[in-house]
Amino acid sequence: MKRMIQGVMLAGALAMGSTSFAQPATKASAPKAGTAEYKGFVVPTDTKALLERLHYVNQTEIKQAKLAQQNASSPEVKSFAEQMITEHTAADEKILALAKTQNLKLADVPKPINDVEKKALAADKASMEKLQSLKGEAFDGCYMTEQLGAHDAALGKLAAGKQAAGANPELTSLLDELTQSVAKHRQHAYALLGKLSPQPAAMGGSGDTGGSGAAGTIGTPNSIPSGTNGPGTTGPGAIGPKGSGTRN
Repeated sequence: MKRMIQGVMLAGALAMGSTSFAQPATKASAPKAGTAEYKGFVVPTDTKALLERLHYVNQTEIKQAKLAQQNASSPEVKSFAEQMITEHTAADEKILALAKTQNLKLADVPKPINDVEKKALAADKASMEKLQSLKGEAFDGCYMTEQLGAHDAALGKLAAGKQAAGANPELTSLLDELTQSVAKHRQHAYALLGKLSPQPAAMGGSGDTGGSGAAGTIGTPNSIPSGTNGPGTTGPGAIGPKGSGTRN
């Protein structure tokens, strides 16, 4: 139990830094030219740049999940990690396939469009290094809290991506599909984190509309409407974005 509490504390610290290119703006403002915004989440409108961010998120998820299979102690956490490897690999293949149809070669790491993304990249690296240093229950708590925030953030980024997709039906369809799968991942992560920690609310939220786990601590919007068009939820089982449930 002591190791678990330590893991939860470390998880909170991790969550405060890791955003996977999805940290929302701190102030409401009109999006800059060449970007689209949804509830504070900003993405480039350029298809290649947007797909690169989704590709990066998938690759980050896969790397962390592979680490979880080695360092986690909970069989359920390892099972969750296996699911993340399988489903994020499949999602990434679809992203790469779409890019190929449009003759786009995606970079593994996107070029930051602003200071927020620069800090997000550094935070992701720091989070991975922290996870690499942990094992057992401490790892379990940190990894699952990280997963909750990462999927909240991904939902926010996907919602913004739909604003950027415009009249691109192939991209819009892919974003809709990814939103549904990421929402399910988020729900699973919240439920599993609740089993690991008796009071997940102590890590930043209740898993409802106020932002749960990492989601609440990394500054994600807390009021994104629920539904398949964007993150938002009224409970751990609802589909909602960052900080509320479904925003990966």
